[in-house]
Amino acid sequence: MTRKQRYANLDHIDNNKTFKDIRRWQKERKNNKKDLSVQIEQAPHKEISKLTNNCTNGSITWIGHSTFLIQLNGLNMITDPVWANRMGLQKRLTAPGIALADLPEIDVVFISHGHYDHLDFPTIKKLKGNPTFYVPIGLGHAFKKRGYQKVIEGKWYDSFEQNQMTFSFVPAQHWTKRTLTDTNTSHWGGWIIENKEHSIYFVGDTGYFRGFQEIAEKFDIQTVLMPIGAYEPEWFMEISHINPEDAVKAFLELKGKTFIPMHYGAYRLADDTGPEAITRLDAEWTRLQLDSSQLKKMLIGETYWL
Repeated sequence: MTRKQRYANLDHIDNNKTFKDIRRWQKERKNNKKDLSVQIEQAPHKEISKLTNNCTNGSITWIGHSTFLIQLNGLNMITDPVWANRMGLQKRLTAPGIALADLPEIDVVFISHGHYDHLDFPTIKKLKGNPTFYVPIGLGHAFKKRGYQKVIEGKWYDSFEQNQMTFSFVPAQHWTKRTLTDTNTSHWGGWIIENKEHSIYFVGDTGYFRGFQEIAEKFDIQTVLMPIGAYEPEWFMEISHINPEDAVKAFLELKGKTFIPMHYGAYRLADDTGPEAITRLDAEWTRLQLDSSQLKKMLIGETYWL
């Protein structure tokens, strides 16, 4: 039997946790009850008709968690499409900002990694259109065995051309697993989407790492879709999930123009809550006296026109 390729983080930073670590977290969670009654709000007015008929204007619509509908160069693109009502034993906290049935036909799907809150095949099966799937190396087989043929695997810093745009797969600090035996047999990362006028960096799932400085040296980044949630307890999560303060630090290192937070509010993957993540993000933004116009906190289902 051929030994499976296993992928690693920069500097071989490991994310292994012991059973003792998990028990410690469970005990802390019991003693640290959180108020889950306040959730991230839905946008009061959603531009579904405008998005459906849009072929010319650049747009970013937050569906929830790490799922965005991105429109550039006449293409409908979607990141980490997950409309699942549950994640493990936990029920979804906030409804997706746009119903699957209301999406336009999708041309491109970007996958950051194989964790279930970022790759949901029941959702993908229901997407309209015949999209091309851009996925991390090692993950293509999971698509092809389900009958998807337009699948392109990326190694870190691979770039691809489509519709006068460039899609580049860049590093993240994380890990992945879908079954008992496939830990880290595919890679993880973010995607940078560029046309002549704009660049969007979908960071994916990551802890803070030196890769942000490396990426900034290689790309001129304007809009950053940055995770800020699932960071508590930080002694357990910090390798693979960035906290709000470090997310701001990373944004400054990237020299981005607009910060759009994501990866909070939809699923309870850790002990922090969506409102807590936003409060900490706001506090850090204020502490550093950053330009308020650069922080775009989106409501679920809201559209940001480029």
